[in-house]
Amino acid sequence: MTFEILSTDSNSKARKGIIQTEHGFIKTPIFMPVGTIATVKSVHQRELAEEIKADIILGNTYHLYLRPETDVLEQAGGLHKFMNWPKNILTDSGGYQVYSLADNRKITEEGVKFKSHIENVMDTQRKIGADIIMAFDECPPYPCDYSYAKKSMHMTHRWLDRCFNRFNETEPLYGHEQSLFPIVQGSTYKNLRQESAKYITDKDAPGNAIGGLSVGEPNEHMYEMTDIVTDILPKEKPRYLMGVGTPEDLLENIALGVDMFDCVMPTRNARNGMLFTSQGRINIKNLKWKYDFSPIDEEGTTWVDHEYSRAYVRHLFSVNELLAKQICSIHNLGFYLKLVREAAQHIENGDFSVWKPKMVEQLKQRL
Repeated sequence: MTFEILSTDSNSKARKGIIQTEHGFIKTPIFMPVGTIATVKSVHQRELAEEIKADIILGNTYHLYLRPETDVLEQAGGLHKFMNWPKNILTDSGGYQVYSLADNRKITEEGVKFKSHIENVMDTQRKIGADIIMAFDECPPYPCDYSYAKKSMHMTHRWLDRCFNRFNETEPLYGHEQSLFPIVQGSTYKNLRQESAKYITDKDAPGNAIGGLSVGEPNEHMYEMTDIVTDILPKEKPRYLMGVGTPEDLLENIALGVDMFDCVMPTRNARNGMLFTSQGRINIKNLKWKYDFSPIDEEGTTWVDHEYSRAYVRHLFSVNELLAKQICSIHNLGFYLKLVREAAQHIENGDFSVWKPKMVEQLKQRL
């Protein structure tokens, strides 16, 4: 994997770049649609590639391990072939699932024991075959006290050492290289985040991730921790902020030097009738759209934005038609990818820091 910075913003840490793997180019900043169990919900792979123009999608090791199971993926020739996705894939190791399934876990030095199985994260990710794979970490809850955050961070670092050891002992299974990203932890404690970022930097990995944020903390804490960490992580490596977030969160963190994002928000909100647009958010289920026959989003980049009216999509929700969720999912993902491409263009143009605050205010509006 290679990463090249093409442009930088003179008034922030924002940068435009490009990652290259054996499955193609990833233009950064990038948003990765979440395809947890080998599918981005409600969206065809062809739509992801041709309409939404996603360079990379995300899968989850824990869920893929359970379904369809790794022996199925191995016999299929890896996740790319199984789901017929020719572009890049990143797999999250499952650390967030440890956090979210807290009542069903036991954390030990040997890893995480669930009632149903014990994960062997590196071997499983080799069998899945993603281009970028994540080290196993613990995502501490928010809030948590300092002693817990410190203990959790050091255990994550010990797990990271074992992840790299196992990764280096094994080979890719499907003829393309895989890149292992470590994850910075430390909750919302400045000195822990600094310590973790330095530890991760010393691994000299192809890229680095920031975890344990967007788990309930105030936005200002998220931004503060991200700012601290990106001051330490090497500039020449891509930085991935995990599980973030709203469109305005993307822009604020791009300004802090983040290159990669993922979140279920655009598709989850779409299935509930919430649309993101450059003018603000729309609850398409509201009665106010009943007679609005204008396009979903005149500035949208996907075909659904112009083919269907707001009144029609509202009608589909009112009769519980699945097509409503499909249309809104395509729109929201298209909007997220359009937004990061616009950010990249403004970074290149040299006016990102002028454009960003105005766009953030527009994004917060409710139409």
